[in-house]
Amino acid sequence: MKQALPVLEVHDLRVWFPVRGGLLRRPRAWVRAVDGVDLVVPRGGTLALVGESGCGKTSVGRAILRLVEPQGGSVRFGETDLLQLARPALKPYRRRLQMVFQDPMAALDPRMRVRDAIAEGMQAFGIGANETERTERVAAELRRVKLDPDLMWRHPHEFSGGQRQRLCIARALAVGPELLVCDEAVSALDVSIQAQILNLLRDLQAELGLSYLFITHDLGVVRYLADRVAVMYLGQIVEQASAEQLFAAPSHPYTRGLLAAVPSVDPARRGVQARVHGDVPSPQRPPAGCRFHTRCPDAFERCLREAPPWVPVGDGASRCFLAAETGPGGKGAAAGG
Repeated sequence: MKQALPVLEVHDLRVWFPVRGGLLRRPRAWVRAVDGVDLVVPRGGTLALVGESGCGKTSVGRAILRLVEPQGGSVRFGETDLLQLARPALKPYRRRLQMVFQDPMAALDPRMRVRDAIAEGMQAFGIGANETERTERVAAELRRVKLDPDLMWRHPHEFSGGQRQRLCIARALAVGPELLVCDEAVSALDVSIQAQILNLLRDLQAELGLSYLFITHDLGVVRYLADRVAVMYLGQIVEQASAEQLFAAPSHPYTRGLLAAVPSVDPARRGVQARVHGDVPSPQRPPAGCRFHTRCPDAFERCLREAPPWVPVGDGASRCFLAAETGPGGKGAAAGG
């Protein structure tokens, strides 16, 4: 039986931002926010993209939707490379790919009533025969995200943070997307409200067959929602695996460090893994060799010279020399090749 194609495939994506100077404001250096990223989002599933603040994960999401222009790579949505399309040709794809941002208050125009904010995209894409039909659809989407349709005549400031995020999700769903890029969509919310929004996203995925690229720094959220996980550090992916494998047996020292920072009620996991210490190097001048070697407790001389290749580990892969020797979860040796 032929396997279904992924909904999204990203290959060698690069997003560099210029650092300008001088009278003519010419680029004097480049911030390598995204520097050769490969990702696959499963159809009807969730890929979580995780990493510390500043690692480039938000730039990945924005580049996929062409909210920033990449310097290179490909973003295949089904059969189409979105990076090869002229701006006018992107319009039908913007309906099929929608983004849910971190700050719902900033994403909603405070002057617009909820009804108009949700119907705005429908009107732009010609969804609904008239205003009455669009209003009915707004009401249906509000019910879908567990909000009272009568609230559509209010303004965003009259809602709580969790309700505003539900409004943003309803606005994205109103145009009938296939893929949602959720950029830190629950990080600004209280823990109890986070759980409600995550439950809503799971229910919507089951109901509508949605695919998610879920961008976050919170591995607790990842464990609950994701099918697969890509771990990003300093503009590059360092480990990819199923969520089950990544949490049970992480193969990259950076992933193990991130997991060590997650509170655990399991006594067997407490204090076993070393947390990540030190500062992230500048993305203008990333280290030679393995980019993580300046903070890695297991780094040895080869790590300073050579960029590690992808090493298959279980159902995923890791960019670490020691992963080939130790397998998933192994701590590796401090010396050797």
